[in-house]
Amino acid sequence: MVLPTSTKRRANMTLTKTTLMAAVLGLASVSAVQADDVPHSQIDTLVKDGTIQSLDKLDKVALDKHPNAKITDTDLENEYGRYIYQVELRDPQGVEWDLDIDASNGDVLGEEKD
Repeated sequence: MVLPTSTKRRANMTLTKTTLMAAVLGLASVSAVQADDVPHSQIDTLVKDGTIQSLDKLDKVALDKHPNAKITDTDLENEYGRYIYQVELRDPQGVEWDLDIDASNGDVLGEEKD
């Protein structure tokens, strides 16, 4: 059976849209997987090797940024080969903050008020 040209174009556009959507979803799932929690068993080795700063130093960076705040949670993640220390804090007014710190040098990469 031979399809009219307009039907072929619609079929090609549908196929193109479907392929594009699959590619976008695939990239989104890959980027979500790229941030891996670093197991506690590896942290000492990373500190001894000089790959990251000690967690005490990184905690101090967060507390210097928000004096009198309390650290409520921390995570060390490997994002595309870069170690990011994520710190959650609560300040004396009860405001919660999320900080991302480059674990190799202590630079604050970003902060967000919750």
